[in-house]
Amino acid sequence: MRRRTRALALVLGVAVAAPLAACASSESGPPVLTWYINPDDGGQAAIAQQCSDEAEGRYSIETSVLPRDASAQREQLARRLAAKDSSIDIMSLDPPFIPELAEPGFLAPVPEDVAAAVTENVVQGALDGATWKDELVTVPFWANTQLLWYRKSVAEAAGLDPAAAPVTWDQIMTAAKDQDTYLAVQGTKAESLTVWINALVESAGGHVLENPEASADDVQLGLESPAGQAAAEIIGTIGSERLGGPGLPTEDEGASLSIFQGDKGSFMVNWPFVWSATQAAVEDGTLEQALLDDIGWALYPQVTEGEPSAPPYGGINLGVGAYSEHTDLAFEAAQCIVTPEHQAEYFATNGNPPSSTEAYDDPAVTEAFPMADVIRESLELAAPRPQTPYYNEVSTGLQETWHPPSSVSPDGTPAEATDLITAVLRGEQLL
Repeated sequence: MRRRTRALALVLGVAVAAPLAACASSESGPPVLTWYINPDDGGQAAIAQQCSDEAEGRYSIETSVLPRDASAQREQLARRLAAKDSSIDIMSLDPPFIPELAEPGFLAPVPEDVAAAVTENVVQGALDGATWKDELVTVPFWANTQLLWYRKSVAEAAGLDPAAAPVTWDQIMTAAKDQDTYLAVQGTKAESLTVWINALVESAGGHVLENPEASADDVQLGLESPAGQAAAEIIGTIGSERLGGPGLPTEDEGASLSIFQGDKGSFMVNWPFVWSATQAAVEDGTLEQALLDDIGWALYPQVTEGEPSAPPYGGINLGVGAYSEHTDLAFEAAQCIVTPEHQAEYFATNGNPPSSTEAYDDPAVTEAFPMADVIRESLELAAPRPQTPYYNEVSTGLQETWHPPSSVSPDGTPAEATDLITAVLRGEQLL
């Protein structure tokens, strides 16, 4: 019998042992749809109320907040779906976990008319992240990507103008070293490190997984390649030459922002939240307006000069639970949730970029985020992390072998990661 991953074994075990989490309710009046959301600043709850009002009595939507950690969200939803929980109508899903839920049939099939409607004028990165085995299995909601943020003064001193022409990792590494500044990246042993590795490999023209739809025994990794070696060279150089600063091994997105905002800040790869966070710090007097005025933005750095980068892709898609008693209404509600108007408002108020290209034309969006056009362009180039039911094993294996950054080498790390992940997927080793 073909071995299953630990994640899927956990799901199946719970499916046998756990009682059903919800039974059919004796509803009186319009159905109440439950939307399981990731924590935010209240934007999803506001959209739920707006769509409930627009439904004019056909249904209403109530929200239930999932844990803050993405892995904990995945575990909770997988457990409940394995127990055939009928209370899960709509879910806000982190894209890397979608194949794991789609493969065992935990997601209701997206009707053709819904698929046609929700994929119109949607950025390519979001479409890729919502698809499994060439089928749309979730509804694109908001999308996210990383930009290259830079201090204009540092870039000018280095003779670089990232807004005018793409820059490479070699260029910004050299600039940071020559000017004795720090290059802010995410080197902590966490999901953010996987995001960085994948973006570098994809930008170099490769893939972490060559056949992501394959079974655990047959998965082929693409790390032992020129692309994998190029990614390892960049990470290893930044780590060994201390270009990311002394805290690089524990540096996450928030720590990267703090370094970038400091006296030795120069260049940074990070998500769009950094703009509103810096604005807020200026407004409360923690940072000077001069710092905000010195910040520029551009597309993610290229690995190979002249070859477009493949920036990280993140965000949230909407899945409809396969055991929901109201799948038709849930898809109707999902279509309401992701209208360009709702996405634009969500971006302007909560800082989460739209998957809809139309939403970027909203005046509220361009006022709140002057780099909105660059975000949209980045999302067209963005590449999802490996889409596989075994994502947890792949991501954890990368973190185990590519950390700390100072230990990464093009000659050894790609092979070490390949050996570990392959052994784990075949049941020959534990993480």
